[in-house]
Amino acid sequence: MIGEIDDAIRALVKASDGIAADIDIALDAPTKDWAARRNAPTVDLFLYDIREDARRREYGFTEQRDDRGLVTHRVPAPRFFKLSYLVTAWTQRPDDEHRLLDALLRCFLRFDAIPASFVTATLADTGLPCSLTVAQPPPEDRAFADVWSSLGGELKPSLDLVVPAPVARGFSYPAGPPVTAGVEAQIAAEDFGIEESSSHAASALPAMPGGTPSED
Repeated sequence: MIGEIDDAIRALVKASDGIAADIDIALDAPTKDWAARRNAPTVDLFLYDIREDARRREYGFTEQRDDRGLVTHRVPAPRFFKLSYLVTAWTQRPDDEHRLLDALLRCFLRFDAIPASFVTATLADTGLPCSLTVAQPPPEDRAFADVWSSLGGELKPSLDLVVPAPVARGFSYPAGPPVTAGVEAQIAAEDFGIEESSSHAASALPAMPGGTPSED
């Protein structure tokens, strides 16, 4: 799933009208050593955090049906994990970086979710959208300055891109065959304190006029 999201975001940036075709797209941690080796304009998509979106956790199952509409399998609901990317632009001039960041921001704001044409493999199998949120305030337990401190680099203008991605659980439960018979009830004779079977019990009762057994 993570690699599929990486590929989808990278392809989305490459396809953007405001991003030059010769700009490199990287997934590296933007450390000082990495930045010193940059010799071409680069957009860096650094995945710095992965955590489950507990608010979207669902319980229960969805049903898979065959061509006749009969249930064949029951699949547990997928889990959603938020992938957080630190998006930065690297050029020789700060104003060029700002223009590139502006183009990236406009690229991500165009879509509420990753377009279906960029979603492949297991992500496509879920049939669920991968939404996009950009430049939202960070959670209370994390600050962007902490991310840069952990990388050992200097604070730099960046975009925070978050993608809640659905993850299939990878298993299902086969459903039993459909019920075709009616409900049958069996009554044991001993439940009524007699030895005869229920089919012959009525014959032991005295007959009413007209041939109907009496229960008195």
